Amino acid sequence: MTRIALAILSAAVLLAADNPWAKVQELKSRSELKIYRKGAREPLSATLDEAKEDRILVVVKNEQMSIPKDDIDRLDARFVGKTKGTITKETTATTTQPDFTPHPPHGADVPGESYTTSVSRSVSKPDFETVYRRPPAAPKN
Repeated sequence: MTRIALAILSAAVLLAADNPWAKVQELKSRSELKIYRKGAREPLSATLDEAKEDRILVVVKNEQMSIPKDDIDRLDARFVGKTKGTITKETTATTTQPDFTPHPPHGADVPGESYTTSVSRSVSKPDFETVYRRPPAAPKN
């Protein structure tokens, strides 16, 4: 009886286990990626084109390439559409006093006004989030 219960429990755990590659397949096209490959010192910066069961198709410097799932140690993504933008508007008004020193004849001295308006928009991208990490290899007996 305990063997049956143990088998049912282990089957439930296996079914409930999250497939880490499923998160990669849910990514939208044009998401920015950092791909950490086996034996590479630097991550590869790329744009996601498509994620399949055994590989991902990415664009690197206007060149499409395919990277097998087995060659990827870690994959970080910056999601499309999650940009944070701020708009700053600054307006200043300055009034100048008339200069009463004698000058050649001209019109009446009146106070002058000047207005300056500047609008700036800054867009900051969200940080990269780890989407996939290669599971540890099974121990060899």
